[in-house]
Amino acid sequence: MDIIETIKEQIANNTILLYMKGSPNAPQCGFSSKASQCVMQCGEKFAYVDILQNPEIRANLPKYANWPTFPQLWVAGELVGGSDIVAEMFANGELQTLIKAAAEKAKAGENA
Repeated sequence: MDIIETIKEQIANNTILLYMKGSPNAPQCGFSSKASQCVMQCGEKFAYVDILQNPEIRANLPKYANWPTFPQLWVAGELVGGSDIVAEMFANGELQTLIKAAAEKAKAGENA
């Protein structure tokens, strides 16, 4: 499968998806740590992709997303942003609202 197709599939199949360096429990950079902490504190399950283990995704996602850096948070198929945006949204409550709404919508879709 083409790497762009893989990325599209990951984004489509995961309501809340964080592309990061490392894992939420063992982040490999400060920015990934900050973003994953914010997402975890929202209290919903989320998927992650460790770009250090996936060099093709690391190389191609910035072009696909038109966003040059990692981490990248995707919610309901839309790029939210990187570490600073995620932290800012968390601080003002927007991130919690966005993630909760997306998770509820996904759960409703599973039950439909």
